Amino acid sequence: MSLLSIVVPCYNEEPALPIFYEEICRTMDEMKGTFPGLDFELLFIDDGSKDKTLEVIKGLRANDDRVHFVSFSRNFGKESGIYAGLENSHGDHVVIMDADLQDPPSLLPDMYRAVTEEGYDSAATRRVTRKGEPPIRSFFARRFYRIMNRMTDLQIMDGARDYRIMTRTMVDAVLDMKEFNRFTKGIYSWVGFKTKWFDYENRERVAGETKWNFWKLFLYSIEGFVGFTTAPLTISTLIGLMFMVLSFVMIVFIIIRTLIYGDPTSGWPSMICIILFLGGIQLFCIGVVGQYLAKTYLETKGRPIYIAREKE
Repeated sequence: MSLLSIVVPCYNEEPALPIFYEEICRTMDEMKGTFPGLDFELLFIDDGSKDKTLEVIKGLRANDDRVHFVSFSRNFGKESGIYAGLENSHGDHVVIMDADLQDPPSLLPDMYRAVTEEGYDSAATRRVTRKGEPPIRSFFARRFYRIMNRMTDLQIMDGARDYRIMTRTMVDAVLDMKEFNRFTKGIYSWVGFKTKWFDYENRERVAGETKWNFWKLFLYSIEGFVGFTTAPLTISTLIGLMFMVLSFVMIVFIIIRTLIYGDPTSGWPSMICIILFLGGIQLFCIGVVGQYLAKTYLETKGRPIYIAREKE
């Protein structure tokens, strides 16, 4: 017998869960016929939902002993939900997927075959289109992946989703990275392992609303930069050095102009603009340093990644 754990982080997914459960059960039944001896564990992570998500999960649990759950004491975020799912899973292979069916369960048999028959440690998915997303969000998402890949030694696939299947060896490697500020896409790349990618077109949610707005995605991107590259600190240093050289050149220029023309007071509006510009650059560089310091401060506290209120 082989056990496949399906981890589903949930936050306010009450309307989507019944539809997801019906669809994933259909996929599990098909896989049982294709892969004899395969059993399933369906692990829902309730990330402090404010609706009746937990009640729906408990209802599924009452009728299906394959269903298990971990319920957080409050909302800790999806990254914590993913970690909790991996930590509490028992399968030889573990799948992470969303409850909104934007991650098509129909890909799961081919993904499972990749890690059991083709020698891959992981099978991951990525969207080849962003149809349905606001154009401004799609633009910045693509810029993020491009900049991230240039500033780090990691290779993070553009359009990569959290939907992936991993061997137990890779799961254990991810769990060994216990940092509080988590950027899982970077962690997957950092631990390595052989990964096969599956492409699919973007899908709309079957129910409910997305929990990710532009501001949350922006903060999430900062986690990626701070967690996996020190390039912003180097850039801040280079900017400071560049403006120091430029200011020295300007001082020499002003002295020479004053000696020749005797007009030391002209151009004060432009000088005020330069001062304000340099002040902004300084605050920006201090902010970059502050981000690294803040993340270090949070890591040194040693707080748990999540707190479970109940699980079954």
